[in-house]
Parts: sequence; C-alpha cells; structure tokens
Amino acid sequence: MQQKQMNIELRTKTGTGASRRLRTADMIPGVVYGKGVDPITVSIKIRDLQDAISGAGGQNNLITLIGGGTLDQNIAIVADIQRDPIRRTPKHVDLHRINPNEKIRITVPVALTGTAIGVKEGGLLDLAHHELRIECLPGNIPDCITIDVSNLKIAHSIHVSEIILPDGITLLDQPKIPVVSVLGRAKEDVPAAA
Repeated sequence: MQQKQMNIELRTKTGTGASRRLRTADMIPGVVYGKGVDPITVSIKIRDLQDAISGAGGQNNLITLIGGGTLDQNIAIVADIQRDPIRRTPKHVDLHRINPNEKIRITVPVALTGTAIGVKEGGLLDLAHHELRIECLPGNIPDCITIDVSNLKIAHSIHVSEIILPDGITLLDQPKIPVVSVLGRAKEDVPAAA
C-alpha cells in the first residue's frame, strides 16, 4: 500500500456559501473523523487530494495529514468522496483517521489474471463482484485482490471461500458468494453428416 501526504487546513466557516467559496479557490471542504474523536472540518486543495489518491491503491492509500493543528502527522484514509454528477470533480471528502495498530474494514478491487479454460472453449467470463470487503491492519492493505482464473471451466465459479489471501487479511463477504464465473455451455460433439 502506498503512503502519501496531503496538506490540510482547519476550517471554521461551514455551510453552502463557505463551501462554494472554497471550490471557487480550487479547494474542497472535508471532514476528518475517527474513533474517540469529534469530527473536525478541514479544507483541502483539489490537486493535493488527487495526488493523495493517485496510484494503484486509489482511495485506499494511507495519507499522512500535514497541517491542521492537532491533526498534523495523523494517518487517514479516504472514506468517501462526493463528486459533481456531470464534471466528476470532487465536491466534499470524508477522511477517516486511523490507528496503524488497529484493524480496519475497507473495500478492495478485484483483479483477474490468466485466461480461463472455459473462455478458450467459447464461454464468457463474468466478474460478478468487482470489489471485496476485507479486514486488516492499515499497513497490510493490498492494492487489489488478485484471482487467477486460468483453471476456470465453463459453468464453474470461484467463490469467496476459494480466494487465497496474504497473511493478516480476512475476507468479510459471504463465503458461498461467486466472485467470477464462466458462462456458456460446453460444445457438444456434432455427428458428421453421412
């Protein structure tokens, strides 16, 4: 997991007007919250946020907060980003302050490797779950959960319980849920015309 840094400023003015003024100045409002801490309103430069969530880890990157009074040098993770529905620019961000020694629950994307036997036989690969929920220490957050589909045949699936994970990571999804399948029917032998 990548470790990033992000500058933040404490924010005293809240409300629609104050948020609009921040966005005009290429900044967005945000809130930092965490276990045993009252929520703290902050402002962040849009560019700094984009840099903090760039790379393979995306929103799961661990972010060291710079500035913000008592928040300085705290580690956070992006819990949610509200975006403009048309331009997709960030409008608000929620940051979850974390303790590096306590497990957290997050969602991680699924990445597939290999070419399934069933696809070579004419089947269609169906990824039913693009993300999986996991629990682990912040330092063990993987960029993605990789699943090898090379041995997957037509009409077969790989379920949550069959996914092999690195030590220290626990899957929270139901074990019997199929994550990836190959759809289609096996080719039948057609008798040769006489």
